[in-house]
Amino acid sequence: MKELLFRLANAHGISGYEDSIREILKEEMREHVDELRIDKLGNVIGIKHGEEPSIMIAAHMDEIGLMVKSIDENGFIKFTKIGGWYDATLLNSRVIIHGKEPVYGVIGSKPPHLMKEEERKKGIESKEMFIDIGAKSKEDVKKYGIKIGTPISLDVEAKELINDRITGKALDDRVGLAVMLQALKNYDGNATIYAVGTVQEEVGLKGARTSAFSLSPDVAIVCEVAIADDHPGIKNGNIKVDGGAVITVADAAGRGLITHPAVLKWLENIAIENNIPYQLEVAEGGTTDAAVIHVTREGIPSGVISVPTRYMHSGVEVVSMRDVESAAKLLKMAIENVEELANE
Repeated sequence: MKELLFRLANAHGISGYEDSIREILKEEMREHVDELRIDKLGNVIGIKHGEEPSIMIAAHMDEIGLMVKSIDENGFIKFTKIGGWYDATLLNSRVIIHGKEPVYGVIGSKPPHLMKEEERKKGIESKEMFIDIGAKSKEDVKKYGIKIGTPISLDVEAKELINDRITGKALDDRVGLAVMLQALKNYDGNATIYAVGTVQEEVGLKGARTSAFSLSPDVAIVCEVAIADDHPGIKNGNIKVDGGAVITVADAAGRGLITHPAVLKWLENIAIENNIPYQLEVAEGGTTDAAVIHVTREGIPSGVISVPTRYMHSGVEVVSMRDVESAAKLLKMAIENVEELANE
């Protein structure tokens, strides 16, 4: 599972350009489903035929990234953000610009040595940054197939930390994909399973909306990451790395998902019955694909199983493999015992 997570995290696929992730997902799913297709928006849908009820398990393929906005006469590239970035995490990062071939660059800005005191205090916004690929002119840049609209991702490789923890880019939500794939590969039940890799979650939950409408499952579980608040700078944190899988009660202060009480009790009971460590989450900010899935058609009862993640939406996200494994086990046991949901 660790090898799979590394492979997913090191692949590149910003919102709308999930091609390389889609290929990995197709390869990993193929032997474990009865039907595999790509829908019109680019979602990967693997179907394991069975009896009622039907269960949609989903994780998003895209990562936050950048896009070329303009190229000046000296070959410096201005960019726009795709997805939710905190500008300070971008400065001085290495990036890959995905033109005809991958081109490496660095994000630069006016050096602090030349800033006025008020400039240093204010901080640098992304609109003041640029990408330097070593070019001498605009024509130099264009030779490499780089133009307005070319996607850009971070040049970061996942690494192993001590205590079986992993750091890297795009663990949001390549961790969710790994959890979904692991549960699918080990699934031994009778229900119909729709395993979906969704597109463009980071820019509006788009793929989840269309795929859920098409499939119309009886219940859905989204595999995601949850903000771990167990480090300096946060008081009264609740979600801890190595604390186990996270079950969402509500997110975005209730404006996103409020988990159906029967789904919440079902997931909690499964965790308790199988001695799977878990944590409950009530989040004030951020939401997931479940926010749109649960209000699709006449309504689809939905839940979220997440992995605690530090430093989200950066190139140094951190997760524990223990939590990843707990989340995968919880998902597997839940979909194998979906009849318990009917009793809630």
